[in-house]
Amino acid sequence: MTRPLHAPIDLQAVIFDWAGTLVDFGSLAPTQIFVDAFKSFDMNISLKQARGPMGLSKWQHIRTLLDNPDIARQWKERHGKLPGDADVDAIYARFMPMQIAKVGEYSQAIDGAAGMIAWLRGKGLKVGSCSGYPRQVLDVLLPLAAAEGIAPDHVIAGDELPAGGRPGPYMALANMLALKIGDVAACIKVDDTVPGIEEGIHAGMWTVGVSLSGNEVGCTKAELAQLSPEQIKALKALAEMRLREAGAHYVIDSVADLPAVVDQIAARLKAGERP
Repeated sequence: MTRPLHAPIDLQAVIFDWAGTLVDFGSLAPTQIFVDAFKSFDMNISLKQARGPMGLSKWQHIRTLLDNPDIARQWKERHGKLPGDADVDAIYARFMPMQIAKVGEYSQAIDGAAGMIAWLRGKGLKVGSCSGYPRQVLDVLLPLAAAEGIAPDHVIAGDELPAGGRPGPYMALANMLALKIGDVAACIKVDDTVPGIEEGIHAGMWTVGVSLSGNEVGCTKAELAQLSPEQIKALKALAEMRLREAGAHYVIDSVADLPAVVDQIAARLKAGERP
């Protein structure tokens, strides 16, 4: 008989991303505001470009966009020089009030999210969360989400930790500390972005990617309704590939599908497996 590699442990917590995972089907709120903020500087970026660095803290997201050769070239044509950190600061300062004003318009709960969180709590699991959003944006989002039944036990914003955000493990580990979890392997990180999955992997946690509702597919429910089943299948396959390449142990359409995966991970931990 083969002995397990590790002693059995119980699953203790699930840590969620926000936009594209718990709220905002298609992750439109941050992406559209990036497009609008750049437009206010006479810059034209596409939604696809804006989605590229999704999951990073918003200042780092802007820095990454400006490092894109095509966007940097456009900035130099418009403003006479390549973009520096002061330009990132200027776009961020423009982005923040726009994001605060608009986040509530886009951030309705994803179908099944509230019931899924209630199911997790019924299993005795703790619920953490973290986001690339700054705290000022989360301060607007959190009461709206709570009114729809989404109120995690702990929330970390992308600008709150001196060590930084994704793809580092810091926000996930900060949740673990706050929730008093005894083993990183007893946690699941759920996210719709590549940096968010990498965050969970770097933290030593199980990771679950979210494809259909998230940034990697990047469609609203109305946009998906206009597509054929074959087109949707292709989008999901590409999203799943990217999330699995980042290290996702599982990929689901939306958090409504999470309970079955939670049961599978709990069983693997009981059998002595680790992420």
